[in-house]
Amino acid sequence: MPCRVTREEFTALAEAALARIPQTFRKRLKNISIIVEDYPSRETAHGVNATRRDLLGLFAGSGYPAKNLSFTIPSLPDKVYLYQRNIERYCSSKEELSEEIRKTLIHEIGHYFGLSEEELRRYE
Repeated sequence: MPCRVTREEFTALAEAALARIPQTFRKRLKNISIIVEDYPSRETAHGVNATRRDLLGLFAGSGYPAKNLSFTIPSLPDKVYLYQRNIERYCSSKEELSEEIRKTLIHEIGHYFGLSEEELRRYE
């Protein structure tokens, strides 16, 4: 049975997970938003060759390497999406939910830092 929580509880778990990311990485997170949605749109899921029910998170933006250029161009914030209902579906307790949020957040922040899916699998 999935572990369901309110949006406020889920957001609090995401904030706690973000706070546990090592300071060396957190201080490099610039102009980035963490967004919680129930599910991705069909177009979003299709764009990354996933189904709406399978996608747990997504990074959208230019990422840290692009922000580290020698010149500065104002840009929209990068975004990390966490898909609450999909993450909840894989968890049967609040502890599992907290851990899955942490893993998904770290994975998507890895994309912010320019890591590929293959590189991220080596760290998981």
